[in-house]
Amino acid sequence: MTRYEPHIDVDGIVALDMHVHVEVDAHGHTSLPGDLAVAASKYFAADSGRPDIDSIAEYYRARRMAAVVFTVDAETNLEHLPVSSAEIAQAAARHSDVLIPFGSVDPNRPDAIDRVRRLVEDDGVRGFKFHPTVQGFDPSDESFRPLFGLIQELGVVALFHTGQTGIGAGLPGGRGLRLALSNPILLDGVAADFPDLQIIMAHPSVPWQDEAISVATHKHNTWIDLSGWSPKYFPPALVRAANSFLRSRVMFGSDYPLLTPDRWQRDAEAAATFKPDVLPGIMKANAVRLLGLG
Repeated sequence: MTRYEPHIDVDGIVALDMHVHVEVDAHGHTSLPGDLAVAASKYFAADSGRPDIDSIAEYYRARRMAAVVFTVDAETNLEHLPVSSAEIAQAAARHSDVLIPFGSVDPNRPDAIDRVRRLVEDDGVRGFKFHPTVQGFDPSDESFRPLFGLIQELGVVALFHTGQTGIGAGLPGGRGLRLALSNPILLDGVAADFPDLQIIMAHPSVPWQDEAISVATHKHNTWIDLSGWSPKYFPPALVRAANSFLRSRVMFGSDYPLLTPDRWQRDAEAAATFKPDVLPGIMKANAVRLLGLG
């Protein structure tokens, strides 16, 4: 087994995409149950298929980009076996010039802490992806403090979905998934209790964008990635913050394959979303600093 170590030529890439989903493994198993996958694609009007990790590496290599890749382990809540985070890390090791693996562990698993430790120490993952709505947990609940404490101790990143989600959208009752679990204000206490834990609030946090900006302004161990929305639809408050007082902690993310980096960049340029002197930090430098690549 090869433990992942990054070999990214930081000067040779033009961007680092902080938010890329691995939705299918080498055996054809998908990360979401069929009904949720179909609903998400419809919601996003996705213009890409379900590439495996080797195809993802080729896609980003062709664009001279690096990418953070992960799945979501929500087996308890969805009753669906996830794509293996260990296999993602192994595949990323084969493509360490362009891929950076994050793990995902269902916080409701009784062995969640052991799984987190193994993924970091044995497989070399550089962070963990959480989706409170899909995983069905409240990150402000005290019972999850040991899990976050371990991630802080291991010195890796915690990335949380925040705001609206297309997963479950349009299905009866949203398939039982609860949006309120992804309110970024629930991360304020986590950031306060674990000041050395670097926390990414993923996506424009609609309808709680002001809460996300407030947390990021007050807690400087928090970051925002700009994935999941076309830049032409970004909330004005987010654009103002990214162009000014949060410029050093806002990062490019696409949400590939549901939203491609090509579309993200095309729409950002057309809308003139970001100031020219801010854009290099958003596209690469901030993420390089966070991940310790430079």
